[in-house]
Amino acid sequence: MADQKYPLVYKGHPLRRKENLIYYGSMADKYIIMLQVMDRKKVDDDLNLSTKVLVQLQFTDPDLKSRDRVVKRTEKSSLYAAMDVAAVWLDRALANK
Repeated sequence: MADQKYPLVYKGHPLRRKENLIYYGSMADKYIIMLQVMDRKKVDDDLNLSTKVLVQLQFTDPDLKSRDRVVKRTEKSSLYAAMDVAAVWLDRALANK
């Protein structure tokens, strides 16, 4: 069940969306996942399907430059595949504190 602070949660970590960016994880942790929808395909009149998603595991340290924050990156052909990789990467990174 999602709590009031983070209304949308996936596998125990919060999700935040701003336009074509999705942030997975908490900024209070050492790592966060950034998913960027690069391309979409129109399926129906009102439905878009993500066909290219960039996944990045990043440090949350604000003192680092943005290019130095990226630990891992990959591209996936669907949002489902991207979220699958993101969940594994984030859990492993946070377990290795």
